[in-house]
Amino acid sequence: MGGSKRPATLIEKILASRAGREEVRPGEIVEIGVDARVARDFGGANVVRRLEEAGLGVEDPSRTFFTLDCNPTGCDQGYAANQHRIRLFARAHGIRVFDINRGIGTHLALEEGLVRPGG
Repeated sequence: MGGSKRPATLIEKILASRAGREEVRPGEIVEIGVDARVARDFGGANVVRRLEEAGLGVEDPSRTFFTLDCNPTGCDQGYAANQHRIRLFARAHGIRVFDINRGIGTHLALEEGLVRPGG
């Protein structure tokens, strides 16, 4: 075999495609675009807090959305506060929110056409 080239893994093929390159290899730093950014009510409020603390907004609100599906009843005060913070931030930055009872976040991304196979 000597100089034969190792076939690319599925992940390498996906990353190369998204980077507009023929190939990528392990250890490389590769810059790629994403279809969408999604944050849920569980961690989304932490993202919002950090963005606010840094005085940052969101580069592309049309590719960003929140889903409030981790505690759809809002019966836990911590979750309710997180959901409120997310709604306020989203409203201020023109970000779409899939609110309580809209569905499961990862499924919504596909169902709403926000992401698609092969991106």
